[in-house]
Amino acid sequence: MTLNVVKGKFMWAKLTKREQLTDDLWKMWLQPEEKFDFKPGQYCTIGTGGIERAYSIASSPDEDQIELFVELVPPPDGNLTPLLNDLKVGEAVTIRPRAKGIFVMKPDFKNHVMVGTVTGIAPYVSMLRKHLSDPDLKESNFYVLEGASYLDEFGYDEELNKFASDNHNVLFESSVSRPGEERNNSWNGLEGRVNNLVEERMSDWGINPSETIVYACGHPGMIEDIKEKLEGTEFTFLEERFWKD
Repeated sequence: MTLNVVKGKFMWAKLTKREQLTDDLWKMWLQPEEKFDFKPGQYCTIGTGGIERAYSIASSPDEDQIELFVELVPPPDGNLTPLLNDLKVGEAVTIRPRAKGIFVMKPDFKNHVMVGTVTGIAPYVSMLRKHLSDPDLKESNFYVLEGASYLDEFGYDEELNKFASDNHNVLFESSVSRPGEERNNSWNGLEGRVNNLVEERMSDWGINPSETIVYACGHPGMIEDIKEKLEGTEFTFLEERFWKD
C-alpha cells in the first residue's frame, strides 16, 4: 500500500473490525502501520477522502489496536462520518502519527467524576481500562455518569457495569433523557439529562468538592451547563467538547 502524502505527517491505519450498535452508532478498530502512542483520554486524527476529524480513543494504550466509538452525522451536515460509515473491513484511513489532547487523568485528585453523553464515554473507557490497574490510584474513586436519549446508545454499559462490580472504588450510573418513548420501554434507570442530574448525584455520593475533579465530554451544551453549575464551587472542572461532523 502506497501512502501518497508527506512522509511523517500521515500513516495508514487499516479497519480490522466493526460493530454496529444502532443505525447511527458503531465501534471501529484500527490497526496503524506503525506503533501509535497515546495517553488515556487523548484523541487521534483520522481521515479519508481528503477530510480529517479528531476522535477520542476508547482503547487502552496497552492494546494493539485503536478502538473508536463513532456517531453518524448524515449529509449535508456530516462530512467524514458518512465516509467512515461506508468503509469495509480491510480498507484504510489516514491517521496522524501523534495523539493530542489534555483531557487525561489528573491523579492528584481523590475523586474522579466522569460525565459523558453517548460517544463522549470513550475517553473514560480508555482511562479506566488503563488506570484501574495503576497502584498509584488505588485510593482514588471513579464515578461515571453517562447520558443518552435511548438505552441502546450506551455502547459500553456492560463493560462499565463490570468495572463497577469488580472494583469497590468504581460507580457507574446512566440516564435516558426520553424515558417516555417506546424505544425506552424496558428502561429502569435514571431519567433526565445528565447535566441536570450531576449536582444531585454528587451530593448523594457525598464527595468532598476540594478533592474532586469533574470531567465532561460530549455534547457542548451539556458541558457548558455543567461548567456554569460548578462555577464558584471548589470542584475542579475539565472539558472535552464533541462538535458535529
